[in-house]
Amino acid sequence: MKPELDDIDNRILALLMDDARMPVATIAKKVDIARTTAIARIAGLEKRGVIAGYGVRLNQELYQPAVRAYVGIAVDPGKAANLVKLLQKVPEAETLCAVSGPVDYMLTLRCQSTAELDRLLDQVGAIDGVRQTSTSIILTKRIDRSPV
Repeated sequence: MKPELDDIDNRILALLMDDARMPVATIAKKVDIARTTAIARIAGLEKRGVIAGYGVRLNQELYQPAVRAYVGIAVDPGKAANLVKLLQKVPEAETLCAVSGPVDYMLTLRCQSTAELDRLLDQVGAIDGVRQTSTSIILTKRIDRSPV
């Protein structure tokens, strides 16, 4: 059963996703609730499993490889399982999501250089059943509330 979240819960979650170490007093002030209410709300979100845990997000400028890209992949019917199996072995593959629309999968690659990206794109394009790829290099993240 999916827990019900109200506007206050959603605002608290957005703040915590931006900075999980934000002091409760700051959260309370930004959401315009009492500090004790903020504590209770956060505890309730944890108890209900909405907040599954807290983690570390690495500084992208210091840790991230030089080049990250989204790659849309169109695949022949019946060949998707092979694509997933082969991409699981590629350490530069960060995420692979099945999507709707003109492509079947969206792959996120992280590379040290554009030359490495080019080599990886050639490998992906050569996988049996891949009909087409479309690549967009990530320039900057403007919002990042992804779970750790």
